[in-house]
Amino acid sequence: MRLDKFLADMALGSRKEVKGYIKKGLVTVNGTVIKSDKTQVDEHKDEIRFDGEPVVYQKYFYYMMNKPAGVISATVDDYEETVVDLLSDEDYREDLFPVGRLDKDTEGFMLLANDGALAHRLLSPKRHVDKEYYAQVAGIMTAADVAEFAAGLTIDGGEETLPAELTIISTDSQAETSEIRLILHEGKFHQVKRMVAAVGKEVTYLKRLRIGQVVLDPRLDPGAYRPLTAAEIKDLEVRP
Repeated sequence: MRLDKFLADMALGSRKEVKGYIKKGLVTVNGTVIKSDKTQVDEHKDEIRFDGEPVVYQKYFYYMMNKPAGVISATVDDYEETVVDLLSDEDYREDLFPVGRLDKDTEGFMLLANDGALAHRLLSPKRHVDKEYYAQVAGIMTAADVAEFAAGLTIDGGEETLPAELTIISTDSQAETSEIRLILHEGKFHQVKRMVAAVGKEVTYLKRLRIGQVVLDPRLDPGAYRPLTAAEIKDLEVRP
């Protein structure tokens, strides 16, 4: 790998910026100052330092974000703030993208990564990766609704859903509202809202709590994020 590409991949700057750092003598390879950005390095064996600090190669990056309402699940947008815009300059990488999507008004667990293969496995309809949600609903959810969700619903447009696990947390007969948890095994467009609408109620608040076996860190405020732990990454590696 070229030295300038290595440094840019490690988010030390753009290719143009890191070329400048190299020419200034800020980069050493195995203890030797290197001033040619075309120098080939072995990212797994060579000791590369920038301004005296070691730079350890990392191919894939994974972040758990508590997406706030009002932010869209995209990498770039001319008008709306995106989940990528919430990353600090230090953590921003051009190859990071949201794995799947949450509606603009939906909060909760958003996975950001640069691992396309993992994203494909998590999003593939054939994998049936669990996704758990908390929702507030206008209307009283009932045991009959639980049974309908468990059997699979026909939603608007005539689409059939897979069976889903609906748990009623609470109901308020005076306010005519409910709180629920819902575990889906697929990811149709607006699926939670459409399933609730199919039984005559309306989602008024929605938050994703879990993807696969990885649960949203309760310490993350809306808009905050952190790297996934090694154990969490392993838990997300959906096997063929």
